[in-house]
Amino acid sequence: MITVDVWSDIACPWCYIGKRNLEAGIRAFQAQHPGEEVAVTYHSFELSPDTPVDFEGSEQDFLVQRKGMRPEQVAQMLERVTGVAAAAGLDYRFDDVRHTNTRKAHELLHHAAAADAQAEAAERLMHAYFTEGRHLGRPEVLADIAAEAGLDRDDALRSLTAGEHAPAVEADVQQAMRLGIDGVPYAVLDRRFGLSGAQPPEVFAEALERTLAARAGTPPA
Repeated sequence: MITVDVWSDIACPWCYIGKRNLEAGIRAFQAQHPGEEVAVTYHSFELSPDTPVDFEGSEQDFLVQRKGMRPEQVAQMLERVTGVAAAAGLDYRFDDVRHTNTRKAHELLHHAAAADAQAEAAERLMHAYFTEGRHLGRPEVLADIAAEAGLDRDDALRSLTAGEHAPAVEADVQQAMRLGIDGVPYAVLDRRFGLSGAQPPEVFAEALERTLAARAGTPPA
């Protein structure tokens, strides 16, 4: 089994695109190597850890006010990323995005991982944020999303309220710092190779080929 550890943030538009591209790359790789398993684990990274839970304003307002970008620059950037997302099969609706602090959402990812449902939770969280415009800073909303991912809602709410997985989130953040990760998405394959950014599917597939070849001590075909 090849392991892929991905550092990402729920509120990172390139991370959702990278997730889709990684999944496509894995499918292409497995088509060439039937039976070769790939296990993906998502780790926490906060692009804007000082973001308030209840930010008043749009995604454009956030980037203008907190990142110092010009309105026209933001508009062009959001238009571009929306197009890239569409090519990956994603429907980004930035006008509906509720910008918030993502730490609690990361806690839910760790809660889901403990129940072997992290992949489902990651998908639901990103879709809820970028397409549905839901407020992912609120434990009650996150508990609803946990239920949609097949988890027990009451148990998820209990865990979030208690901050049960807050230490695990912080451990991920600290590990990213030790590895020198300063931007996401960032994938580490088999603890051998690092891959930065929302790479195209074929790049992910090629990286998996290199990883498999490295295990065998032979160059990739």
